[in-house]
Amino acid sequence: MPGTDSLKRGKSDTLTRCFLVAMVTAAVLAVVSSATAAWPSAQQNGDSAFYRVNVNLVVLTFSVTDAKGNSISGLKPSDVRIFEDGNPQKIASFAEGSKPAVHLLSSGPTSAGTNVFILFDTSDRMYRNIPYVCDSIANFLRSLDPADSVAIYTFSRNLIRAAPLTNDHLIARAGLAQNVSVGDDTALFNCVLLTLRDAAKVPGRKAVVVFSNGPDNKSMVSPEDVGRVAEDEGIPIYVVSTLDANRDQLMAHALERLTQRTGGKLYLARNWQAQARAFTSIRDDIGTSYTAYYYPAPNPNEGFRSIKVEVASPSGKAYRIRARPGYQPRKSVPAPTN
Repeated sequence: MPGTDSLKRGKSDTLTRCFLVAMVTAAVLAVVSSATAAWPSAQQNGDSAFYRVNVNLVVLTFSVTDAKGNSISGLKPSDVRIFEDGNPQKIASFAEGSKPAVHLLSSGPTSAGTNVFILFDTSDRMYRNIPYVCDSIANFLRSLDPADSVAIYTFSRNLIRAAPLTNDHLIARAGLAQNVSVGDDTALFNCVLLTLRDAAKVPGRKAVVVFSNGPDNKSMVSPEDVGRVAEDEGIPIYVVSTLDANRDQLMAHALERLTQRTGGKLYLARNWQAQARAFTSIRDDIGTSYTAYYYPAPNPNEGFRSIKVEVASPSGKAYRIRARPGYQPRKSVPAPTN
């Protein structure tokens, strides 16, 4: 009976979708360690590994510019005040750009540089733009600080790890050149989530840089879910998109919201010249932003904790600060698995 066959197909499609949603939801739960957990150690508890967070360390990356958008360099820890739920915090370590951190209260990360995860859209809608985007990304890699480490990922429906995280930028560029092939549909938010999962395993300062043509027609997770993970982990997301915001206002809003809540930035770049300028701006932002590490003062709030950054201006002029608005602490979570 045709009606019976349609019903069976409907049930099959529903079960398949539910299975995919469950798989991606599991990835969300696996990736989110504490937004604030720094260098936790995995411990065995029976057959399960957990990250035990003895002391939460918040990693806060933020950018400071003047009224004209020029980056402010040379700030010292004494110039910066951080508040969590209105309570002042003591900065434990402080770093500018890719320079080594200065430790004030205790030991912390000693390596310099930023771990940059580049996520490159190779879906079928990107066919004509791929050569130009590859050139822009290659130039971006050449311009990064030698202390920075880079991972190259490509995606359409699925994520491909073209080059694992490395401080050898030649290897990263080779991975970009050798592993770019046009795919089919686009699962942008799924693949951003998986990239965050990899980034969460790496200690220190991190950033995710995404290039995409904009539409997403296959993701099982929402941009709000992805933003929550990035916000809690303290990983800024930068997005360069060829999206026409007038034609797809919903997607443009989703990308704007995703980047804002993580302390990153959205660049709408319809042509290769604008794309090149966007990557240059991201390079400058990574190189001039600051990272402050602090142990939160006692706080009974187990929900969302707001963060506010204030910077003293010697000239009395107001500075503009871009940072994630806060995070939600977690006590212990399953250790990420491959």
